[in-house]
Amino acid sequence: MNKFIIEGQQMAYQDVGQGPVIVLGHSYLWDNQMWAPQIEVLSQSYRCIVPDLWGHGDSDSAPANTRTLQDYAQQVLALLDHLDIDQFVLVGLSVGGMWGTELVSLAPSRVKGLVLMDTFVGLEPEVAHRKYWAMLQIIEEQRAIPEAIIEAIVPLFFANNVLQDNPQLIEAFTASLRAIKSERAAEIARIGRMVFGRRDMIEEIEKFALPTLIAVGQEDKPRPVLESYLMQDCISGSQLVQIPQAGHISNLEQPELVNTMLQSFLAQIGFK
Repeated sequence: MNKFIIEGQQMAYQDVGQGPVIVLGHSYLWDNQMWAPQIEVLSQSYRCIVPDLWGHGDSDSAPANTRTLQDYAQQVLALLDHLDIDQFVLVGLSVGGMWGTELVSLAPSRVKGLVLMDTFVGLEPEVAHRKYWAMLQIIEEQRAIPEAIIEAIVPLFFANNVLQDNPQLIEAFTASLRAIKSERAAEIARIGRMVFGRRDMIEEIEKFALPTLIAVGQEDKPRPVLESYLMQDCISGSQLVQIPQAGHISNLEQPELVNTMLQSFLAQIGFK
């Protein structure tokens, strides 16, 4: 992993391959390794930059004055400036799409295409917001993710048949959640509040004028298909793809389909 120092904290990132640049943003509670099946294929033709969100993977806790996903988008732009990368396509899943749209708003001329996967950039619905806020409070207080919360969280990320179809996904994710302790747990809660307390970007994305692909697992529980249709209605000319037999982490449940989808989108927009 590469490290970039910003405001005294280390942001970890992968830098793999050569060619036009794709920036990939992972989901909350995951890290850059979530994108492994895509990096393996895309890095043969593109340069993949994959940062770890603050408090995730090999990244440090967020700098003290980082309070919003807009702040994080500024920091990713600083990383890209540091790497002398001007033009890129952004692929964001879940929170990756949330800060990804913030980044488009900050630097619209630099983003040549946008892929929003299993995400929603409007306000978090009130019922979910209350539920997640209560979970984050417990995680912060206990400096760990209690087993009851793990049992509640894990099924949210996958399709209904994942235990039969891909049990190792469940096992690996469950183990990663159990390993989150002490200060890292407190930081996960802090970042979670930025995610679920994000600002409403719906009016902002109506101004977007770049090639945009919206994709969603048909069985995505936290980000149901309807939310993707709402975003498609807002972004002129955007395409929407539903990914069958996939939940929230659709790129790991249907890696070949997602790889083909991304390669097709990149070819379609002439990104080479």
